[in-house]
Amino acid sequence: MAGRMRNEASSSSNSRTESVVVDCGRRRSSCGYCRSPGGTSISHGLWAQSLTVNDYQDLLDHGWRRSGCFLYKPEMERTCCPSYTIRLKASDFVPSTEQHRVSKRMQRFLDGKLDVKKGNALEHPTSSNESKSSVQHEFSSPVSEDPLSTCNEEKNEIEKVLRYLSDQIGDAVCMFTSKGEFPSGIQLPKASVKKVSPGKRKLLVNGSEDLLFSCNIAFQIAASIKRAQLGDKNAHQSKLTRDCTEVNDLSPKIIAEKLATSLAQTLKCSDISIRSCNGHMNFYSSTKQVSSSEGAQNASAPKKSGIKHGSEGNCLNNPQCSQVKSRRLELRLKRSNFDPEEFALYRRYQLKVHNDKPDHVTESSYRRFLVDTPLSYVASFGDGTVPPCGFGSFHQQYLIDGRLVAVGVIDILPKCLSSKYLFWDPDFAFLSLGKYSALQEIGWVKENQVHCPSLQYYYLGYYIHSCSKMRYKAAYRPSELLCPLRYQWVSFDIAKPLLDRKPYVVLSDSSIVQNGGSSQPQGTEDVLERHLDVDQQDANDVPMDEDEEMVESESEGSDDEPGAEMTSYSDTDGDVSKVLLGLNDSRLRYKDMRGAFGPEDQSLLESQLRRYKRVVGPELCERMVYSLG
Repeated sequence: MAGRMRNEASSSSNSRTESVVVDCGRRRSSCGYCRSPGGTSISHGLWAQSLTVNDYQDLLDHGWRRSGCFLYKPEMERTCCPSYTIRLKASDFVPSTEQHRVSKRMQRFLDGKLDVKKGNALEHPTSSNESKSSVQHEFSSPVSEDPLSTCNEEKNEIEKVLRYLSDQIGDAVCMFTSKGEFPSGIQLPKASVKKVSPGKRKLLVNGSEDLLFSCNIAFQIAASIKRAQLGDKNAHQSKLTRDCTEVNDLSPKIIAEKLATSLAQTLKCSDISIRSCNGHMNFYSSTKQVSSSEGAQNASAPKKSGIKHGSEGNCLNNPQCSQVKSRRLELRLKRSNFDPEEFALYRRYQLKVHNDKPDHVTESSYRRFLVDTPLSYVASFGDGTVPPCGFGSFHQQYLIDGRLVAVGVIDILPKCLSSKYLFWDPDFAFLSLGKYSALQEIGWVKENQVHCPSLQYYYLGYYIHSCSKMRYKAAYRPSELLCPLRYQWVSFDIAKPLLDRKPYVVLSDSSIVQNGGSSQPQGTEDVLERHLDVDQQDANDVPMDEDEEMVESESEGSDDEPGAEMTSYSDTDGDVSKVLLGLNDSRLRYKDMRGAFGPEDQSLLESQLRRYKRVVGPELCERMVYSLG
């Protein structure tokens, strides 16, 4: 008995041991991939109140995927861009030339040997969003000996520094707002950093020849809070008033000190330091001065060997600084929860890489999409069935010299690591963090097979052949696609020529014809790599719109419709008598509850249960709890 209880605990959870789902019906939304005027995505939806890792593993193997607590499965015959679940066996993974190049580029960067100009030229052959990053442009033009060109170059470099510092202050304000230290109910002004002229520096007490830039955003923030308090003085119980009351002691001096302390960490390895002074944030040259004249010269133009001139920010990306010391990459795996620093990075990524509107990137939408999870955590008991970190939902943090540069959102399940989303610092686009993180996650699966032999696969989400930006997933070879009809895994090499002809294919038919195998045509990898170099944004596993549009779309009727996609299940699957139903705290089979419904309600419920059984499969519908309220 004791042994059985131990096995049940290790294979289920420390807390809930059952999956409870609510049927959301069939849902229609505009396609988040092709974005054509008539593009339509139709999917089945479930809301998971709780979900065991074993059940979610089986759902993945039936074409489902989660966004937060919402589970969805595309109706392949009806959606304009059919989405095939794709996976690869980690132990069989064969890195391509480009993937080797990504790993070597990261190692050179960590060793301090990377020529950033060369790296960006290799990484951005086209004019994608990332190619517009200031990281690429910083070293993109040769140094000119012409005095006028040199003057213009210095001016441009200073403007880049000003933009960078303004962005960093904005990120810090966003972080303090997320933490509740600044009120969230008002629109705070955007920071603007200004260059301090030599004349103004001379007017300062005792002189300040090393003062470069200054920002008065603290006064503007304090004024905005004060205006909000005055404008809301007749509604003392409102949320905005409560928020402002909690922070009504935020004087410009205190605000400036908070922001300066936060930014000091970011600027610590650059040639610029920050200090607050009576509400102003002042930026100084931290290069030691030999004389006043040398100090004035340093103040007039930042050195190229110091702070990075552009949105990349500090000497992490500076090839001259990189010769001074190597860098340290640290990976931290933590259970899914809200982290203000991660949200600030996510917001910056969405705004700069995906050009999202600021009011669309909110803390609540971020929580729903990437933090909330129905998966029950399973702790490791050291018995060879669960990896040391456990099973569940996690965030994998990537830090370079302590700076958070990327976050991978993943689910670790009994058979796989399922990659959900990755967001990264736009300053580090030249490192191809999307590709690099995938290589790290594949390596993680290999390493943890020692602790959990069943953990063998890496799931990359959905492969969409009709969407060029999603084809990069097939570059991780040898991959397999899930047949949408019979739920068998089919080699991508077999599936590709069929998908070239039409978007929806019953893949298992071709697999049977070819006896389950096919040799790869000569040169396929090289062609695929060239195609990906043009189309891949080197950004992400899943577009942001994919999940949000589905979650917020309108539900359709739940009745079965003629022509709806059918599976290979037998005719007996129309029998819903064994479907497990939940009503309050009761768990009963439908056959034991049928008499509690009138003829009309019974007919409607059985129609819903037949569709539910068809889309999740006969085993899961008897194991998961179909909640009736």
